[in-house]
Amino acid sequence: MSKPTTGDFTKTAGWLDWYAGPAQPRFQLPAGAVDAHCHVFGPGAEFPYAPERKYTPCDASKAQLFALRDHLGFARNVIVQATCHGADNRAMVDACVASGGRARGVATVKRSISDAELQALHVAGVRGVRFNFVKRLVDFTPKDELLEIAHRIKPLGWHVVIYFEAVDLPELWDFFTTLPTTVVVDHMGRPDVSKPLDGPEFELFVKFMREHSNVWSKVSCPERLSVTGPKAQQGEAQAYRDVVPFARRIVETFPDRVLWGTDWPHPNLKDHMPDDGLLVDFIPHIAVTPELKQKLLVTNPMRLYWPEEN
Repeated sequence: MSKPTTGDFTKTAGWLDWYAGPAQPRFQLPAGAVDAHCHVFGPGAEFPYAPERKYTPCDASKAQLFALRDHLGFARNVIVQATCHGADNRAMVDACVASGGRARGVATVKRSISDAELQALHVAGVRGVRFNFVKRLVDFTPKDELLEIAHRIKPLGWHVVIYFEAVDLPELWDFFTTLPTTVVVDHMGRPDVSKPLDGPEFELFVKFMREHSNVWSKVSCPERLSVTGPKAQQGEAQAYRDVVPFARRIVETFPDRVLWGTDWPHPNLKDHMPDDGLLVDFIPHIAVTPELKQKLLVTNPMRLYWPEEN
C-alpha cells in the first residue's frame, strides 16, 4: 500500500515505503516484549522534516507504529529519533506521550539545549541521545560537542546510542571509550557479513564489547546487513541466514547487554522492504533458548528504559 505524501515533502526518489501488510509472526513473543528500535516519521504536515535532512521519508505515524506493536505482539516501544527530523524531537516526544507509558525515546540534541529542555524530554519519556557517525546520513558533529552532551545527560541516567559502520570503528574507538554513560551500539556496528565471523573486523567489535562493560548492542536490522537477502533458500529455515552467526555470537557472548528492534518503518531502503512479521521470526535463530529470548526482549530493555519497574 502506498502512503500519500503530505505537505510539501516529496519522498526521496527510489526509497521504498514501509510494508503495510505484515505477516502474523509464527514466533510468539514473551509477555512484556519490547521493540527497542523503531521510529516515527512526521506526519510531515504536523511535524515537518528538518531543512538540513539528507532524505525525505514517507510518513509513518505514531498510530501506525502502535498498530504494528499490537499486531506483532510487543508490549512496548523504544522510539529513536530519526535523522530526517534533525534535533527537532517533537514527533518522537508526541509518540512517547501518547503511548501512556508504553514507549520511551532516544533523542537527538545540540549543545545549545537547556537543562530545562533536557528535563522536559526526560518527563516525556526520553532516556538516551543518539550520535550518528554514518556520513551518508548526517553531517559531522564535533566530538567535543558530543562529549559535552554525554556528560550533561549522565546525571539524568540516560545513555548514548551510537550508529557507525564497521570500517570506521578503529578511528572512533578512542572517542567511544571515553563516553561516560552506558553506550548502545546500533545494529552491531553494521558488520560486513560477507567477511569471516572470526575475521579481524568483527573480532574488533567483540573486543570493544568485551573490554568495555558499559557497551551494549542491538542485534537488529538483518535486512540492512544481509547479502543473501530475505528469501529462505531450499533447505534453509530462515531468511537473512548470513546475519544469524554474527547476531547469535553477540547474544550468546553478551546476553545481558543486547537489545532487539524492528527498525520500523525501515528508512533509506532501496532494495527490498522487509515484512516485520518475518523479522520477528528471525529472533529464535539468534536467541535460541528461552532464557536468551527473555533477556533480549524483556529483561534487558526493561532494565535500561524502565528501571523503575524492575
